[in-house]
Amino acid sequence: MRMEIWADVVCPWMYIGKRRLERALAERSGAPVEVVWRPYRIDPTAPDASEPIEEFLRDPFVEVALEACGPVQNGDGELVQMSELAAEEGLGDRWGAAWRANSHDAHRMIAMAEEEGGPALQDAVAEGILRAHFVEGRDIADAGVLSEIAAGAGFARGGALLAAGGGEARVRELLLWGRSEGVRTSPTFVANGMALTGAQSPEVIAEFLAEAADRRPRELPEEVERLRRSEALLVRDDPLGALELLRPLTEAYAEDRGVRLLAARAYYRSAQLNRARRTLEALLEEGADDAYTRLLLGRTLQRQGERDLAEPHLRLARVMDPALA
Repeated sequence: MRMEIWADVVCPWMYIGKRRLERALAERSGAPVEVVWRPYRIDPTAPDASEPIEEFLRDPFVEVALEACGPVQNGDGELVQMSELAAEEGLGDRWGAAWRANSHDAHRMIAMAEEEGGPALQDAVAEGILRAHFVEGRDIADAGVLSEIAAGAGFARGGALLAAGGGEARVRELLLWGRSEGVRTSPTFVANGMALTGAQSPEVIAEFLAEAADRRPRELPEEVERLRRSEALLVRDDPLGALELLRPLTEAYAEDRGVRLLAARAYYRSAQLNRARRTLEALLEEGADDAYTRLLLGRTLQRQGERDLAEPHLRLARVMDPALA
């Protein structure tokens, strides 16, 4: 069974959750669990150049940035509690980040580690990054620090790949992948279509793994999965993200009607009206009996100010399918 950890390496609950997961896995019997890391950003507005964490914590809007990282609150009591929990999990007496760091490059390094050496190497790199950030007080947005961490984990060419832009496209796509699944908390554990959020106890994690193992894994062709996730992003009001995930399909399956209609919907929702119009007109030339395509073309023409051209399409759509009235 494969389990995905959707998390941000600057989320303090992630490191605690990792230790609790490791305890749950160590005590588990039965089929092994393959653990892979996936990116999530709790602070996407973090500056490229890291700043001292004290300045960030004084920001009155800090709670908004941390809402996606479990039950973290901005207050001394919570920080003390988290330090105690970290000590209980064997993470050392000194606990706490020294820098507000942009985690994007760290996620790139973690993604590349999986491609280079699989889940084991990826986990070693993730562990090194978490320790550097929370225990050693290092700046994990610094390329030199990330290169050193990767080399220490056995990923010697990680620094060179990072400098060459490696992992950029993969992380960007995975972030959209997680958004399509509705991931909103770091950490979120996902296995066989089930999700568990937060740094839960080893007992709760063990129960989650046992229940997930009893479920039949969902196996869909990659193209179907991509189409489904693109649709989900459109439903979540992210048409540009939907188009980003859909791009490989629009290139490989340029004649597929379902792919083109979904792209047209995303064009319409993102106000790319000329593209939507061209795509919908082409679809109707191939098949004029599609009521929804005709309705969407009519609405596109309306938004372009072409009311006289829009009305026949809208009228025909209502006649063909009264539910669209």
